[in-house]
Amino acid sequence: MRVFGWVGLLLALVIVGVLVKKQMGGMAGAPATADGRASVSQPRQVQQQFKQSLDAAMQQQRPMPDDAR
Repeated sequence: MRVFGWVGLLLALVIVGVLVKKQMGGMAGAPATADGRASVSQPRQVQQQFKQSLDAAMQQQRPMPDDAR
Protein backbone atom coordinates (compact mmCIF):
# COMPACT_ATOMS: atom_id res chain seq x y z
CA MET A 1 0.00 0.00 0.00
CA ARG A 2 2.91 2.37 0.66
CA VAL A 3 4.03 1.91 -2.94
CA PHE A 4 0.75 3.38 -4.20
CA GLY A 5 1.22 6.40 -1.94
CA TRP A 6 4.71 7.06 -3.27
CA VAL A 7 3.58 6.54 -6.86
CA GLY A 8 0.70 8.97 -6.33
CA LEU A 9 3.02 11.56 -4.82
CA LEU A 10 5.50 11.15 -7.67
CA LEU A 11 2.73 11.46 -10.25
CA ALA A 12 1.43 14.65 -8.59
CA LEU A 13 4.94 16.15 -8.62
CA VAL A 14 5.36 15.32 -12.31
CA ILE A 15 2.03 16.96 -13.16
CA VAL A 16 2.91 20.10 -11.18
CA GLY A 17 6.33 20.21 -12.83
CA VAL A 18 4.81 20.01 -16.31
CA LEU A 19 2.32 22.78 -15.50
CA VAL A 20 5.04 25.04 -14.07
CA LYS A 21 7.22 24.44 -17.12
CA LYS A 22 4.30 25.30 -19.41
CA GLN A 23 3.59 28.53 -17.49
CA MET A 24 7.25 29.57 -17.46
CA GLY A 25 7.52 28.92 -21.20
CA GLY A 26 4.70 31.39 -21.82
CA MET A 27 6.61 34.10 -19.99
CA ALA A 28 9.67 33.72 -22.22
CA GLY A 29 7.82 35.35 -25.10
CA ALA A 30 7.25 38.65 -23.29
CA PRO A 31 8.09 41.68 -25.44
CA ALA A 32 11.35 43.34 -24.51
CA THR A 33 12.49 46.95 -24.72
CA ALA A 34 15.65 48.10 -26.49
CA ASP A 35 17.79 47.47 -23.41
CA GLY A 36 16.57 43.85 -23.11
CA ARG A 37 14.22 44.25 -20.14
CA ALA A 38 10.62 43.11 -20.43
CA SER A 39 8.23 45.99 -21.02
CA VAL A 40 5.86 46.34 -18.08
CA SER A 41 3.51 49.22 -17.27
CA GLN A 42 4.80 51.60 -14.68
CA PRO A 43 3.58 50.76 -11.16
CA ARG A 44 2.07 54.25 -10.74
CA GLN A 45 0.04 53.82 -13.95
CA VAL A 46 -1.26 50.45 -12.80
CA GLN A 47 -2.15 51.90 -9.41
CA GLN A 48 -3.94 54.82 -11.05
CA GLN A 49 -5.90 52.55 -13.39
CA PHE A 50 -6.93 50.36 -10.45
CA LYS A 51 -8.09 53.40 -8.48
CA GLN A 52 -10.12 54.68 -11.45
CA SER A 53 -11.76 51.28 -11.92
CA LEU A 54 -12.56 51.07 -8.22
CA ASP A 55 -14.03 54.57 -8.18
CA ALA A 56 -16.17 53.79 -11.24
CA ALA A 57 -17.44 50.60 -9.60
CA MET A 58 -18.31 52.47 -6.40
CA GLN A 59 -20.34 55.06 -8.34
CA GLN A 60 -22.65 52.47 -9.90
CA GLN A 61 -25.97 52.01 -8.16
CA ARG A 62 -26.79 48.54 -6.96
CA PRO A 63 -30.26 47.24 -7.75
CA MET A 64 -32.42 47.08 -4.66
CA PRO A 65 -34.41 43.92 -3.92
CA ASP A 66 -38.20 44.26 -4.29
CA ASP A 67 -38.89 43.59 -0.61
CA ALA A 68 -36.58 46.43 0.56
CA ARG A 69 -38.55 49.14 -1.26
